[in-house]
Amino acid sequence: MTTSPRLLLVEDDFRLRHDLEQHLLQRGFAVTSCVDGIQGLRALQDERYDLVLLDIMLPGMDGLALLEALRQQQDVPVMLMSALGNEQDRITGFTRGADDYLPKPFSLAELDARTDALLRRMAMLQRPPLPPSNPLLTFDEQAQDVLHNGQSAGLTHSEFRLLITLHEHGGEPLSKAFLYRHVLHRIYTRLDRGLDVHVCNVRRKLAAIGAWHLQIQAVRGQGYILVGMEKP
Repeated sequence: MTTSPRLLLVEDDFRLRHDLEQHLLQRGFAVTSCVDGIQGLRALQDERYDLVLLDIMLPGMDGLALLEALRQQQDVPVMLMSALGNEQDRITGFTRGADDYLPKPFSLAELDARTDALLRRMAMLQRPPLPPSNPLLTFDEQAQDVLHNGQSAGLTHSEFRLLITLHEHGGEPLSKAFLYRHVLHRIYTRLDRGLDVHVCNVRRKLAAIGAWHLQIQAVRGQGYILVGMEKP
């Protein structure tokens, strides 16, 4: 079972805040919205978040002051948003502990790419290491298949590319957009279920040959990850 990433959005512009909140909810985030720095600080004191989207120009306590207060307590990733675009503003943001800087106006596609990258980076820092590779498991690149204890899984070429791509990234969650480009060689659209079908097929074929120690798991709002499991 996966849980929705918790995201704090601090933005005083009503229209932008509403549009971003609706978009992020559709992407599977659990969103808390605040209209100023004081509300944002209280929210951060009450709950832990996976990501903070923070406008700089806020009434009362501005975004940089909120960021400075936050960094005294938490290491949650923070993406600053601002129409201030000069180099010094960006440097100040990074100096005070920002992880990324998104200049306004921005597209939702760029927002998605940057939020996904930050969440992947945090997942890489927090993930436990995969167990050593099972000596009975072999990736046969020439045959485009995987074998366990000498038994072939019977993967298709696309299924093999999916499994080896996840394996090469060592437990890092990979977004659906990334997997569609690198595995299925096409652009991801929300109505396209092709990747999900391949994931189900690989899971079934790995189980059929007894490769219990590798499982593909869904990560809500991020994509898929290959994890090592202890033997039951």
